[in-house]
Amino acid sequence: MIVTTKELFKAAYQKFAIGAYNINNLEQCMGLFRGNVDSDAPFIIQISKGARSYTDKRMLEGIIRAADEVFPEAVFAVHLDHGDYDACIDCIDSGFYSSVMIDASGEPFDENIRITREIVERAHAKGIVVEAELGQLGGVEEHVSVDEKNAHLTDPDQAGEFVQRSGCDSLAVAIGTSHGAYKFSGDQALRLDVLAEIQKRLPDFPLVMHGSSSVPQEEVARINAAGGAMKGTKGVDEEDFAKAVPLGVTKVNIDTDGRLVWTRVHREFFRDKPEKFDLRDPGKIFMAEYAKFIAHKNEKLGSARTLKWVRELL
Repeated sequence: MIVTTKELFKAAYQKFAIGAYNINNLEQCMGLFRGNVDSDAPFIIQISKGARSYTDKRMLEGIIRAADEVFPEAVFAVHLDHGDYDACIDCIDSGFYSSVMIDASGEPFDENIRITREIVERAHAKGIVVEAELGQLGGVEEHVSVDEKNAHLTDPDQAGEFVQRSGCDSLAVAIGTSHGAYKFSGDQALRLDVLAEIQKRLPDFPLVMHGSSSVPQEEVARINAAGGAMKGTKGVDEEDFAKAVPLGVTKVNIDTDGRLVWTRVHREFFRDKPEKFDLRDPGKIFMAEYAKFIAHKNEKLGSARTLKWVRELL
C-alpha cells in the first residue's frame, strides 16, 4: 500500500524513524520488500535522479508497482531523492510518486526558499508531500558532490524561517553526516547538539538525516578480502539513530550500505565460483542478504514490529 511520507511521519514522530532506502534494480527492490515485511516495518523507497535514468524511469516504477502486488501487506511511500527542479516537476506530473525532495541547498537562502516554494505549491495541488534541505552535506552521491570546505551545518536560527516561508513538509538537516562511504575522520560524529537546537525552533516537525549509512566495517573487510580496495571508510554509528529520534528525526536515508552488501555478495561469489556466469546465482544470494540487512536496520531505527499499528492508524 503506497502512502505519503506525511502519513508515515505522523505515526512515527518521536517514536521511531522510518528507513528510507535507495534502489536501482529488481534485486534491490525484492530484498527491500522482503526485509521490511519480515521485520513488520513501514518504509520509504527512494528513487534518485540517477536511478531514474539508469535504464528508464518507467522500468523501475513498473518493478515497484509489481512489488506492491506481490507484497500486499507492505506499507510504504515512493520518494524522489535529491531531485532538482525539473526532476521534481516530472515526478509530480507522473502521478506515481507520493513524495519528492527538492534539493536547492546549494543556492543562497532566499533562492532555496523560492525554488522550494514553487515545488511545494505544485506538489500540494496534487496531494504530494515535499522534503527540502537546509545546510549542505559533504561527500559524493551520484550527481550530488560537495567538497568538505563547502559543506556546512544547518543554522538552527534559519530553520524555522525556512519551513514557514517555503511550506515544506519535512526538512533534511546537515548535522555532521556526509554522503558516500567516507563520512567521518578521526573522532567526528553526529552533532546532536545542533539537532536539538533545530528541534527547538521546529517542534513537532519531521526532520530528515541524509548520509546515514553506517558503512559496516565487516562488509568493507570482506569486500577488500575479495579484491576490493576500500580504505579509510567510516559511517554513522547505528546506536545514534535512537538518540536522534526524540530530537525530531523521523526519516533516515540509507544508500551506501546497500551498495556495500551488493558488492560484497558479488565479489565473494565470483571469487569463490569463477566458473559461474549465471547472474541469477549471486542475485538470489543478494536478495536474501539485503532482506536481512534491511531487517537489521529497522531494529536500529525502532520501526520493526510497528507495521500492524501503523496500518491501523492509517
